[in-house]
Amino acid sequence: MTRWILIFATLSPAIALSCAPHYKTCAPSTDPASSTEDSAYKERSGKRPFEPFIGKRWIGNGISYGPYRDGQSPIGGQWPSKDDLREDLHLLSEHWNLLRMYGSRGPAETVVQLIHDEEISMKVMLGAWIDTELRFAEDGSIAERFPATVAANRGEVETAIKLANAYPDVVIAVSVGNETQVSWSFHKVRTEVLLDYIRQVRARANVPVTTADDFSYWNTRESKQLAGEVDFIVMHAYAMWWGQSLDNAVAFTKEKYAEVAAMHPRHQIVIGETGWATKRHSEGEQARLMAGVAGEHQQKVFYDDFIAWTTQQRIANFYFEAFDENWKGGAHPDEVEKHWGLFRADRTPKLAMEGRE
Repeated sequence: MTRWILIFATLSPAIALSCAPHYKTCAPSTDPASSTEDSAYKERSGKRPFEPFIGKRWIGNGISYGPYRDGQSPIGGQWPSKDDLREDLHLLSEHWNLLRMYGSRGPAETVVQLIHDEEISMKVMLGAWIDTELRFAEDGSIAERFPATVAANRGEVETAIKLANAYPDVVIAVSVGNETQVSWSFHKVRTEVLLDYIRQVRARANVPVTTADDFSYWNTRESKQLAGEVDFIVMHAYAMWWGQSLDNAVAFTKEKYAEVAAMHPRHQIVIGETGWATKRHSEGEQARLMAGVAGEHQQKVFYDDFIAWTTQQRIANFYFEAFDENWKGGAHPDEVEKHWGLFRADRTPKLAMEGRE
């Protein structure tokens, strides 16, 4: 999860699903605002849909994976070793066969190669991390350009294309950008820039292509232009961040899933992130916005109920997240961004994963 600022707004009521299960063909929308989305959708080159299967076996309950252990970091820090990554993959493959990663370079390259070379039973939705390329002044003019970021973004896209085409047995989709459009993003990207990167990947990679963002972007009419050029939609929904108590958390998630499905009835909707933290700080934004109690028991209740729903409905998802990541967030040890994992940073299981085979 990459959230630090959230504009808390009045939540709209549940919207009924406008089509049968998301992986089947849905009836065309009659909403005039969907014309741009529908037109782009019809003109696309016919890539296959996102298919969370190994053979005919559904593996759609997936896991989001950040590989950085204590003392490691993607920002100027040490990267995990090949042995670290191998240990993680063998642990995760005992519980999941579907993995989400957020970037394509560095550890992700090694992960894809390990899965292929060692025949680990996992498929990967690979990310291409896209960051802010321009800073604008108050009058709308360009105040600053970030050429190093442009080069990094291009490197992410090129590596994602390379890996998707080199390892078709492992990479089953590419997600270009993560939470770049929602209003509270700290790494906002202009829609036209993101669209250009998406088009590059769709033109050159032989897998479905998407971008991931919060439900509060995907359930707006503004999202239709972007939706028209992706093969499926990846939405995030955190009941805990949106002030929900545990007893309403899965109902909230279902409601937001329904809203996004109704807004984009032609698309398959995948839940790219959701979760329940096991600790949170008593100060700052998380204290103001989060009403739910953090804890391992609460996480287990949410995880069990969420997985029961997605399994019954065959809704592909990536639970957030595999491991606690102590490099994230502020310095305080209770900072919530450090505590979304189903396993602790030392790879020992929390209550939700104890005794699971």
